[in-house]
Parts: sequence; C-alpha cells; structure tokens
Amino acid sequence: MKRREFIALVGGTAAWPLVARAQQPVVPVIGFVRITTPDDSAPFAAAFRRGLGEVGYVENQNVTIEYRYALDQLDRLPAIMAELVGRRVAVLAATGGTISARAAKAATATIPIVFTTGDDPISIGLVDSLNRPGGNLTGVSLFASQLGPKRLGLLHEMMPSASPIGVLINPTMPNGEDEAKEIEKAARGFGVEILTVSVRNVVDLDGAFSTLSQQGARALIVGADTFFTRNRNQIAILAARHAMPTMWNLRIEAEAGGLMSYGASLPDVYRLAGVYAGRILKGEKPADLPVQLPTAFDLVINLKTAKALGLTVPPTLLARADEVIE
Repeated sequence: MKRREFIALVGGTAAWPLVARAQQPVVPVIGFVRITTPDDSAPFAAAFRRGLGEVGYVENQNVTIEYRYALDQLDRLPAIMAELVGRRVAVLAATGGTISARAAKAATATIPIVFTTGDDPISIGLVDSLNRPGGNLTGVSLFASQLGPKRLGLLHEMMPSASPIGVLINPTMPNGEDEAKEIEKAARGFGVEILTVSVRNVVDLDGAFSTLSQQGARALIVGADTFFTRNRNQIAILAARHAMPTMWNLRIEAEAGGLMSYGASLPDVYRLAGVYAGRILKGEKPADLPVQLPTAFDLVINLKTAKALGLTVPPTLLARADEVIE
C-alpha cells in the first residue's frame, strides 16, 4: 500500500468516532415544574413518568427531565419558567395549578406547554377551546371547582342535619366565587344554609374559622384551590380545634386530616399529562391535542377524623368510598 493511501485510510478511521457521535440522536429535555416541594411532588412526578412510558419514553434512556420546584414561593415561578425556556426544553410541563400554567404561558409562545389546572382553561385564558386549544398550550383540567355541588351532596349524606355549612373560598383565584355560587344553588335543594367566607392569605385562616364558629357552621367545604391544598395541614389543625368536619377536593387533603374528599385522582391527571408530553415529543402539536378531562375520581373517607369528631359514617356512603383511611 502506498504511503499516501495508508495515511488517508488511518485518517478516515480516526474520523469514524466523530461521525458516529454526530449521528447519535439528540435526547429531548422536558422541564417539569411544580409549585410545592420535591417530597410533596414525588408521587405526581412518578405518575408523569408513567404516562411518558406509555408512549415509549423512559427517563435517562431516551428523554431527560429537568425538575424545578417553587417551594411554595409563587413569586419564583416566572424565573423558573424563564430559566427552562432559556435552556430550550422540548416541552414545558407546567403542573400544580393555574398559577404555574399562566407563568409558563407568559414565558414562551413557542415551546409546547402541557398544563394541569383545576379551573376551566377557557375562562382563565389558557386555550381557545377544549377540542382545539390553539397556540402552544394543552393539558389536563380537573374542573375541580365545578364539583362543589357533588361535594355538598356527599357531605349532606354524611351529616343530613348539618346546617349551616361553611364554604371557604379564595376570591383572588379564578372560579372561586363561581364555585361558592354553585354550592349555594345546590344547597337550596337540600334545605341547607351556606356561609361563605373569603380567605386571601394564611393570616386570614384563623379569623375565618372563628367567624364560622361564631355563626354556628356545622361543617365546612374547602374550596378547590391550590392555596388551600398547600396549607392543608394548617387548615386541618384549625378544623380539629373547632371540631369542624371538612369536605375537600383531593385525596392528599383527606390524608392531612380532612373528613372526606371527592375529586379527580391526581396521579391519573399527571399520568395523562405525561402521555401528552410524550405525544408532543413524537411530533404532535399542542394546538391539535384536546384538553383532557380526568378519567378517575376518588371518594376518600377518613375514619380516624370521623371517630375524633364523634361521627358515624353511613354504611351506604362507606360502601361507595374508593378509599377509607383508618
């Protein structure tokens, strides 16, 4: 072999690894944002990964997930979203409620966003319609605030003679007042008086419970709002102090000491969000993916709380419970 041919051969061989590296597929990155802490978010992040797995994506194999947590400091959300946008993530999963979704929308009009929210995504300006969202957002809506009448019915079944019943709302959040109005409308059919109390921040909670107790509230429906979810432990303590049975939206709130909860299964919601994130990675557009609704709802009854309050759960209600905390 001539010297020139040999050098060309060796040079070409040395270049093979570079060519191989250049041809390796780029692993997409998902930005996963939650309002709360890593520990609080762990089961929901796991459900999100399960959804990704259903469409063929496995973390650290063919997808990377960058996790970011606001640690209950909502003013951190804009900076978190801006940082992930700066990293040019392939999908931004803005989970944990309307505030997170709005922060993501404000941060980018081009990167696909998958949200989870308890509100009507049309009325809060996230999408144009449920079937054809338009723009760069789609996701899962719990429509939690619209389940207020159902929660009232279950609480009335638990405590048929309870009246008045308090309703705790956050007027600064979307649909809070609408939820209270729907509960008041349903209450007329049960012959139940409703006492609506507004809470704008943590400082207001003590006064709200004092007001409800002074006005003779026999039980309480806690509004479907991320503010109340984040402060569920403090609310559970106040409810126990005032011997006030509480009806909530989510399982984790009943676990914190609430008497009952009825609402969408959060792990299922996050699984659906993971499926959508994976479908977007495969090339589908958020504008063409209809906003999903929950496929699973949970009725949870906390028997420990019922016993502490001296309440007997009707057998018919107990039989319908998806989970009983003992």
